[in-house]
This record gives sequence, structure tokens and C-alpha cells, in this order.
Amino acid sequence: MKPISYAGPTEVDVQRNALLEKLLMDSGIYESAEETARREEVLSRLDKIIKDWVKQLTHQKGYTEKMVEEANGILRTFGSYRLGVHGPNADIDTLCIGPSYVTREHDFFVILHNILLEMEEVSDLQPVDDAHVPVMKFKFQGISIDLLYASVSLLIVPEDLDISHNSVLYNTDEKTVRSLNGCRVADQILKLIPNVENFCTTLRCLKFWAKRRGVYSNVTGFLGGVNWALLVAQVCQLYPNAIPSMLVSRFFRVYTNWRWPNPVMLCPIEEDELGFNVWDPRKWSRDRTHLMPIITPAYPCMNSSYNVSASTLRVMVEQFHFGNKVCEEIELNKANWSALFEPSLFFESYKNYLQVDIIAADADDLLSWRGWVESRLRLLTLKIERDTDGMLQCHPFPNEYVDTSKPCSHCAFFMGLQRQPGVKVQEGQQFDIRATVDEFKQGVNSYNHWRPGMDIFVSHVRRRQLPAYIFPEGYKRQRQLRHTPQHSTRTSNGDAKRSSSPSSERRFKRKHDASIADTGSGKPKKSSPESAGIAGSSIPSSPVIQGLACESSIEQNVAMESEDGANSESMQPPAIRLSLESTA
Repeated sequence: MKPISYAGPTEVDVQRNALLEKLLMDSGIYESAEETARREEVLSRLDKIIKDWVKQLTHQKGYTEKMVEEANGILRTFGSYRLGVHGPNADIDTLCIGPSYVTREHDFFVILHNILLEMEEVSDLQPVDDAHVPVMKFKFQGISIDLLYASVSLLIVPEDLDISHNSVLYNTDEKTVRSLNGCRVADQILKLIPNVENFCTTLRCLKFWAKRRGVYSNVTGFLGGVNWALLVAQVCQLYPNAIPSMLVSRFFRVYTNWRWPNPVMLCPIEEDELGFNVWDPRKWSRDRTHLMPIITPAYPCMNSSYNVSASTLRVMVEQFHFGNKVCEEIELNKANWSALFEPSLFFESYKNYLQVDIIAADADDLLSWRGWVESRLRLLTLKIERDTDGMLQCHPFPNEYVDTSKPCSHCAFFMGLQRQPGVKVQEGQQFDIRATVDEFKQGVNSYNHWRPGMDIFVSHVRRRQLPAYIFPEGYKRQRQLRHTPQHSTRTSNGDAKRSSSPSSERRFKRKHDASIADTGSGKPKKSSPESAGIAGSSIPSSPVIQGLACESSIEQNVAMESEDGANSESMQPPAIRLSLESTA
């Protein structure tokens, strides 16, 4: 894509840029010099461990002493650390590259795992060998590390191996290609942008914004680090002489008007004789289903944002509109940069929520169980969209919350629910998502590393029933009536669609009462004899879900006993059912 403008900054742009950079510095998104030095020390230590491990394996496999002496493994970084945009306490994405005879399945996930397990510096060691990209997660001297492994078709791995060349992919499998792709993509991004310093500052700003607005999470169907990096890099290409204050404003202008599913691409898609599949909606039917394609620039080019669903795309487009409006006000001197980073009022934006409680016997079990369940949450969003023909919109919130009063290890995720605006329904129509939730739980309960005590509970809660532990300092904030003007959001086919502010819903009175009950885990349980009644609502201008009450406390699922003393393990879970009032 050719640049839109080669214009450089004006004096006013420079002044705005200074204010933006000061805000970013004051926000604590930069790490200290001491932490930078500690990261470098940890990487150096880890590099030596890998080299010693490869030499040990070379000796054990019966190679000559000369081969043992020359045997080598190298450590490369990618992600935010490689791009220079990591913050305090961020993890380091690393890739271990070893020779052809060092295997992932046994040598990496068994032998290296056991070496790390015995080291005092290592804690929270968690191998995830069945992931789409197999990874070993751990902390080394308190710094979080994600370590991938790639075995290349070389007997001796040179220290200066150029992994940007496609020849490194010869005779490798799909998992190795995906493992190498992180480093190859990061290197390519840095080659394709006109100014690395401006790119880094802009990316830091947009990542900070995305986290504040609740749209930073690849695993739940939003965008992760590489996705935001590619979006920012595209804007840097379109405005090669712009400084960060200009690039942030142009970012929102560009993506507010972007017609998805037109792809974001930093360079043409490259074909190669190696034969790996590349993203091509003309050829592959699956690629035609992608809603927000953001294509990686390294062969084999892939869609980095295949997790995005119709609901999460809607949320992100709304947030792009929000950012664009604030930036327009900043340019008119009607607002300052702090307005851009106002946190999302997720728990004030919907009248109905799904609460997903995750429990385990101890913190170690919860760490792995939570990671598995979180990776499945986007499937619940997709299943709800599928089973309601897109009429029920599901907004997953990427933040997790912990109820420390629970006797077991616990965390919870929440999803906002609303009917698709403008859709007419008949009076009394219901969304019965019992089968949807059951199907989701069955998939979650197929976890290969399941242990006793691991469980999941899904329940529907009204806004006023939200648990206190999700709010700052343990109390619910006092809701204030705020007027947010309606705006038009553009869908992928270019049609304008009215989007009303969720906060405007607060002005309408609740009119109807109904009831809903918790859905517990996939294991049989008795239904509770009691049901808490709550009110529904009818909003003529913006139809919303009419909820049925639920007993939202996980304690009723985990610890409640029946009259004869039987615990919840014998209880049959009640159903989730959402009903809709027709609008006037």
C-alpha cells in the first residue's frame, strides 16, 4: 500500500507529542534500567543452559568428541521484547533453536524440562506440549519466560544463523514453522517500517490504550501483541514521516474507516517452492471466513487474527470510533491525552453477563486449568453466535478476577450479553443456550491434564448481581448517568449501522420479572430448590436481553448441601435460559 501522506510534524504536533510521551512515562509502562539489566542477565544465563543441554544430548546420543565440542543451540527473542516495546513485569518470548537430532517431544519437553525443574532459579514451570505452538512457561529469577523450540535441518547450528531466509524451513514440520514464525515476523516488521523509534513509541501507546479499553487479548478473540504491532506498522508505512502523536491520531482514523474483511498487509504475500499453505481466501474456504485478517509478513504468510469473532470485531470497531473521536477533540484542543486512556466501563455497559468461575484444589492446578479454560472462552463466544444466528452478541472481557474468600483456588471471567441492535423479535422469545453451554463445558472437560478439584461453572447474572470482588476496593462504583452520542459504525460490507451507547440504557425502567439459574460443571448435580427473582427490562430504542434470575454465587455450586447432607457433587445443574421482550 502506497503512503497516504509524506507530511512531517508541525510545531503543534511536536508539542502534542511531548505531552503524549510524558503521559506514557508517567503511566509506568517503561521498565527501569535495573530491570533491563536483570532481563539481559537472565537471557545470558538461559542461553548458557541451552548450549550445555545440547552438548549433553550430543554426547549421550553417541556423537564424536569433535561434534560434542561444536554442538550448539541458540536463543532468540521475539514479541514485545524483540520489538523493544515491553513493559515492567512483562514476559519474554524466546525461541530455542537446536540441531536436527534434538527433538521437541523428548529432548525439549522431558530432558530440558527436568534440568529446569531442578534449578533453584526456576519456578512455576509449566510445559504446554499440546498447544498450537508448543511452549514451556516458567519464571527464571522472577522473570516470566515463554520458551519455544525449533529443530532445524542442521547438524551444527551456527551462532549467527539467519532465520529470515526461507531455507531455515527446509524439512521442518508445521509446529516448527509456527515456532520459528514469531522471530521471523518480528525481524520482518522491523525491516518494513520507516522509523523504528516512532513505531515503538506509537505501539507502546496503542498497547496501553488497548489494555485500558479491554481489547488486548488474542486468546479471548481480540488482538494480541503481534496483531497490534502489525496494525501500527501499517499506519507507519502510510505516514512515513509522522511522529507518534500524529501516528496515534492517524491510527484511529485509518481503522475507523477500514472496510473489514479487507486484509492488513505490510507486503505482498510470498509464495515459495517449500509448499507451505499461505493465507489465500481465493483458494482456501476457511480463509474466507476470517473477519479481521491481519497478515504476517514472513513466509508462510498467515492470518494472525483468526480468533476474532463477529462480537469481538464489533467491540473493537466501537473502540476505534471512541479513539478517533477523542483524537479529533485533542486536535481541536477540546481534550487532552488522558481522555484517550479512560478505562472501559465494561461492568456498566450491559444489563446481562455470563460469569465463568474456574476453581482448582491449589494454585498450581489453577494455573494450568485457568490457562486451558481461558483458551477455550472464545469458542463459547462463537458457539453463542452460531446457536442464536448472531442475534445474541457476546462481549468477552479479557480481565480475570479472584474471589479470595473462596476456600479453593479461584478466578472468574465475565462476558457482556446483549441482543443485536435493530433485530425484531416476537414477544416472549427466548434464547435457550443450555445446549450451547453444555457443549462448551464438554469441550473444556476434555482437558488432558485434568486433576481432581478442577471445575468450571457458568452462570447468568444481572448487572446489579455482579459480585463485589470485581470492583475496586471491594465495592460497586456508584453508577452515574452519562450521555454518549450515538455514532455510526461501518460493517464489513460498508453499510452504516447505528450503535447506541450501552450507558443510555440506564435511563429506562425495568418492567418484567423472570428467573434464571446457574449452570454448573458438566458433572450431574441437583438443581437448587430456591431461585432468586430479578427484573427484566424493555428498551424501545435499543432492545436488550431480558434475563431470568440466577443464583450467581459459586458457593451454591461448590459448597451448597441438600437437606439430606449430600454435597453439590450429586446435584443436577439447572439451566441457563435468556428471554427477550419484543420492542415497541
